[in-house]
Amino acid sequence: MRENPLVLHVLGARPNFVKAAPVVRALGELGVRQGIIHTGQHYDALMSDVFFADLGLPDPVANLGVGSGSHAKQTAALLVGLEEVVLEHDPDLVVVYGDVNSTLAAILVCAKLGIRTAHVEAGLRSFDRGMPEEVNRIVTDSLSDLLFATSPDALSHLAAEGVPAAKVHLVGNPMIDSLFSALPSLDPAPVVARLGIPARYAVATLHRPANVDTPEAAKELVSAVLEVAHQIPIVVPIHPRGRTRLAEAGLVDGPSVKVIEPLGYVDFLSLVRGAALVVTDSGGVQEETTMLGVPCLTVRPNTERPITITHGTNRLVTPALLPAAAGKALSDGAATPSGELPPLWDGAAGPRIARVISAWLKGDNLSPAAQGVRSE
Repeated sequence: MRENPLVLHVLGARPNFVKAAPVVRALGELGVRQGIIHTGQHYDALMSDVFFADLGLPDPVANLGVGSGSHAKQTAALLVGLEEVVLEHDPDLVVVYGDVNSTLAAILVCAKLGIRTAHVEAGLRSFDRGMPEEVNRIVTDSLSDLLFATSPDALSHLAAEGVPAAKVHLVGNPMIDSLFSALPSLDPAPVVARLGIPARYAVATLHRPANVDTPEAAKELVSAVLEVAHQIPIVVPIHPRGRTRLAEAGLVDGPSVKVIEPLGYVDFLSLVRGAALVVTDSGGVQEETTMLGVPCLTVRPNTERPITITHGTNRLVTPALLPAAAGKALSDGAATPSGELPPLWDGAAGPRIARVISAWLKGDNLSPAAQGVRSE
């Protein structure tokens, strides 16, 4: 290893920035030389650029600006762009986050170039290979040199897939670190006033391919959301992905539906914190509502984050069941997480990850504890 090794972080979409910020900050405190590659997978400034400011991330060393497109076109552009940047900077370690196409492309590029990699949020599984993200997770974990798990269930998934225990570290969830850091700034009142919405409202975030990529699926989902809107006004920060399809299906401004542009990190979490209910198909929002104690209905048949159900406020629903489930959640009132919060979701995941990376860069022995997993 070089005397002054370099770590590069590959970030492409909103959840990546939120997960990376605590790791980048903690590595900086340890004096590790690092840089960020912004792939531009989320090309909308409100879906990416604003997160650099909200989360205190340094300016990227490169912005690929790949934008949208089919999975093949987007991944191909990412492969070409990332290879050029990685070759230019010659990092000692590349850190990837989550399960987006930028994560997959970075892992493939580094595997071909012989560059070591680390995956933050390793081992999550929905067991639904019809989800593009599930394919990305499996490939990324199989090729990574360091795997950072956010929850205990991830450990058993990785073990079942034959991942050596010496590579795996249970560290907690850095997304929760970011939430803890932002918590004092999360005030729903200014956002509610600016949007001109009632004090009691719901929030919906919808973008998964299974929900928005066909006219039939989008129509079924929108119909269910509009039924919920008869019970409570809904604010919908619209994701660029699926925007047109959802609008064609009838998701437009109305007396009880407010469709808005994407919000920055602090504004969005402030809105969620004040909501009576959240309807989503996002993985990260399931975790954020768990920590904030906000009832969450996830419109999916499965989740790679079952801990948000066993330890949190999340529930899986189909579009057909959504209106009734919303009615029950609203009548039950404010939610509280069931029992203890998930283990190591304590706001210190970033420093745990940074300590492992720093030790690895120095060549220190990272043999796992006797039980087969290192919990830093």
